[in-house]
Amino acid sequence: MDETEFNFPGVGMTKFGNPLLSLSAPFLILLAIVGLLQRTGSQRLQALPPLFVGTGLIISGALERHSHRKKLLLAIKGHSDFRNSDFRQQ
Repeated sequence: MDETEFNFPGVGMTKFGNPLLSLSAPFLILLAIVGLLQRTGSQRLQALPPLFVGTGLIISGALERHSHRKKLLLAIKGHSDFRNSDFRQQ
């Protein structure tokens, strides 16, 4: 396997992994909602953990993407400021 097939930070362009993996959290939430609708009474509590896990996975993924994009933007801005300052000095 090629190194670019894995999601290592700082290792070039990475291929998108299994597309079903990206749908696992929404499917987990959907399954939890169906479980909540089908169960009654105290059995509904059994459907809450998958709902919380799916929601947590989606939120953590969104926060991670936001952080990664912010780091990239700062790196690009820092690099362009560096290039502009060198250009002005010449």
